[in-house]
Amino acid sequence: MAEKKTLLLRLSPKMWEEISEWAEDEFRSVNGQIEYLISEALRKRKKSVPKIDSGKEETDG
Repeated sequence: MAEKKTLLLRLSPKMWEEISEWAEDEFRSVNGQIEYLISEALRKRKKSVPKIDSGKEETDG
């Protein structure tokens, strides 16, 4: 497994409380919930971003 990066993240007390409650509802730690939310956002972004055409035509063979 690849080493995880450390990130300092500042949240308002209200945001912390909401994420903490959400995490508890889903049986995750706050850190786990934040990782889950970021993963979901990235997954959704990949689905919605159109693939960039490189301008190169594919050739047969």
